[in-house]
Formats: sequence, C-alpha cells, structure tokens
Amino acid sequence: MTIADKQQLLLEDLSFFDNWQDRYEYVIGLGKKLASLPDTARDADHLIKGCQSQVWLDATFADGKIHYFADSDSLITKGMIALFVSVLDQQSPDDILQADMSFIEKTGLKEHLAPTRANALSLMATQMKQRALLFSQQS
Repeated sequence: MTIADKQQLLLEDLSFFDNWQDRYEYVIGLGKKLASLPDTARDADHLIKGCQSQVWLDATFADGKIHYFADSDSLITKGMIALFVSVLDQQSPDDILQADMSFIEKTGLKEHLAPTRANALSLMATQMKQRALLFSQQS
C-alpha cells in the first residue's frame, strides 16, 4: 500500500467519528498499538526537540524499507506520532521524502490542539523525513 493510500485510509477512518472526543480516542488508540520503542532509544539523541511532551523516535532500515519506532510520555502525543508511523512505516526512503505530509491538515486535529501540540506535528514529520534522508544517502 502506498503512502497516499495509507493517508486516505486514515482520513476515511477519522471521518467516521462525529465529534472530536471520539477522534482523539481513535488517535490515542493508534498510539497504544505502536511497536515498543527499544529502551536504548529513550535518550537525548532520539528525543524530538521542541515538543511540549517527550517524544522519542527511532528508525531501522532493512530490505529497502524504513521501520519507525516511537513513544511519548503523553497519550495524545503518542497517538499523534502514531498517525505518522501508520502512513510512513515500511516505506522506502525515497517514497517518504516525496510524501505530501499535508494530509495531517485534512484530519482537522491540528485545529483542535494547543499551539504547542500543533507545532509538534510539524516537528514529528520533519524528523521522520530527516531519518529517511539519512537512510537514502546510505543506500
């Protein structure tokens, strides 16, 4: 499934919810389903700087695909990073670098977040693309 396909599926899933509380519960549920972040990645090198909550991001590269691992000390923030992981995980570095990340605007979530949490979404997307850039230079 392509990144665009995954984004569309996520937007369709969110469209089923009539109110924002239900949407946030869905996002929090995504966070709870994230693969475990290795304990070795809970350090300053993996911390996404600038987020209100602590958010750690790690990635591995195998068979031409990137696998992301993430965690946060906040349920909603963990759910927000899970949105990105759900669409970018198991994709090639080039596909990730070319991905249009504006899909997050279409979720409508950003409008209902505090400015600091909304800013965190941009930081998360940037960090994930930076990891993809590093892996693209290695392959």
